[in-house]
Amino acid sequence: MPFLSSRRRRTRVAPELDDQDLGRLLKTLLATTRTGTIATTDLCVAQISRLLDQDPGDWDRRGHRIGVVAEYLAGSHLPRSWATREPRNASALLLHAWSQVAQARTEGRLEDAAGAAQCCLKAADLTPEDPTPWVALLEVARLDHWEQPRVFGVWNEVLARDRWNREAYLSMLSYLTPEEAGSRIQVLEFVDALCARMPANAPCAAVELTAQVFQYHSILGRGGFEALVARNHWSRPMAAQALDRVAHTWGQPGFLRHAKALADLNLLAYALMAADRRSEARPVFEAIGGVATAWPWQVGGEPLSEFEQAQRKATGL
Repeated sequence: MPFLSSRRRRTRVAPELDDQDLGRLLKTLLATTRTGTIATTDLCVAQISRLLDQDPGDWDRRGHRIGVVAEYLAGSHLPRSWATREPRNASALLLHAWSQVAQARTEGRLEDAAGAAQCCLKAADLTPEDPTPWVALLEVARLDHWEQPRVFGVWNEVLARDRWNREAYLSMLSYLTPEEAGSRIQVLEFVDALCARMPANAPCAAVELTAQVFQYHSILGRGGFEALVARNHWSRPMAAQALDRVAHTWGQPGFLRHAKALADLNLLAYALMAADRRSEARPVFEAIGGVATAWPWQVGGEPLSEFEQAQRKATGL
């Protein structure tokens, strides 16, 4: 039985998801960055550059790879060193800016917002058709608390190049929440406008469900009685309909084809289990194949343990 065999596979948290080339690069970086020599830096730069140039025009895949490598190298000297040595290399500039963003998420502040923004704008000038520098600049704008008109200006630059860019839509969703710079009404309007025209399998298809998970987490965060009955959120019409729209399609082979499809399947499995819709979660876990993501599972505890516990409940194994 294929499902049982897939359950026996070792589960793991894998930021590269199913991108095998990216996974091999991360393993190589782990092995080579420890020495810190100039020769090692040159080797790492060559490997990163080769991967980022591998699929020209696939902005979805490029954005995924740059984001994952930047998270891995956050705090490392390598992105800054590469950008300094090759100031007209768009990938070098973009990796440097994005690694600063990744480090800022951990530290709570962006050390050099102006410098990061400048790197993004230079990369955008060098590769005018690429939405990725504008996606990175959108993150810089949020961390640096730009005013809404400027943030929406960056957002429009992304859409002009990549209509359904996943990271940009999720970034704007977070920006518009009450916890950041918006309101509940703005979130609802944003999601409604997207759902009215978005293809069902677009890279940004998870925006509506992400918004519902955000709201669910907000209820959990209040503690007390509200947290105890937070599961009721998923029986409310908007949350239930968001799940209904995707529960039986996302897990179908080939339906989601974007680079972070497995991340969206993790989100769906999490939401179905939170809603106690275990029978519907089972085929989603089968489609995931043991590749867990840190979010949203980390909200309940150690992500891999939370994932495995939910998987066992869904499958009865």
